[in-house]
Amino acid sequence: MTYSILQLCPLSDALETALAARGNVKQWFALSDSARAAWLAAHANEVSAVVTGGHIGCDNALIAALPGLKLIAINGVGYDKVDLATASARGVAVTNTPDVLTDDVADLAVGLVIALLRQLPRADRFVRDGRWRDGGFPLARKVSGRRFGIVGLGRIGAAIAARLAAFGPIAYTGTQEKPVPYDFAPDPVALATHSDVLIVACAATPETRGMIDAGVLDALGADGYLVNVSRGSVVDETALIAALDTGRIAGAALDVFADEPRVPTALIASAPTLLTPHIASATVETRRAMADLVLANLDAFLAGGPLVTPVTA
Repeated sequence: MTYSILQLCPLSDALETALAARGNVKQWFALSDSARAAWLAAHANEVSAVVTGGHIGCDNALIAALPGLKLIAINGVGYDKVDLATASARGVAVTNTPDVLTDDVADLAVGLVIALLRQLPRADRFVRDGRWRDGGFPLARKVSGRRFGIVGLGRIGAAIAARLAAFGPIAYTGTQEKPVPYDFAPDPVALATHSDVLIVACAATPETRGMIDAGVLDALGADGYLVNVSRGSVVDETALIAALDTGRIAGAALDVFADEPRVPTALIASAPTLLTPHIASATVETRRAMADLVLANLDAFLAGGPLVTPVTA
């Protein structure tokens, strides 16, 4: 059997079925390291398309090992795990699934803000554990009237801003000022200084790696909260853990982590955190739309036509 599609991570049943209808698929994630080497030795020349997730991408070693590779189709909006320069030099196109997940990510960001400040997970446990009979739940913090700072006002950041504007004033920072009715801050430190809640929604790039560092967290302050729905690499997790442990910020809600699915034990043990397993786009409707866009790009590639949502460096 020859294989034209290499699948790097588990996908929905519907998407996997649709991929199988378009060519023979090899599930890379199901192979051991030794099996991968043996499979490449036999089939590397056959693969023309890789289908992957944004959290996995496709590293340069695998790109180099697939001489016939022409497409990396990402089931996600993030493409930071693919070296675009290397892909371009090898004649490999890259696609992603923008726009279709914007609403879900923005909705989750707002949900995390409310759940973090109002302590909803703890309140749920308080009732379930039977502690309500022994006394009232501790007071939480108000959401309305807070100052919200958004790091990155792209599609998702703008959608978050539109939702949170009903709660309080919005400010943002990014690579450039935009014609929007929100205050612009020149850098994350300046933004954090004037924010009660700092929401990270920027792209993961070499420039943004570790951008939310000790200086930004100190500027956010002991009454400030951090929410990250971007990528774990944007936040210096060591600095964040130290800030949480010493009370230099009030709390953090994180949907993404630097080394997923491995989450630092210090974050798990930290009381003022709310942690979710990278579920920002995890709704039935959005995952279906993402799968449709992956297939649309794959079909365009197989037909030799223009890609629907190509990623450009």
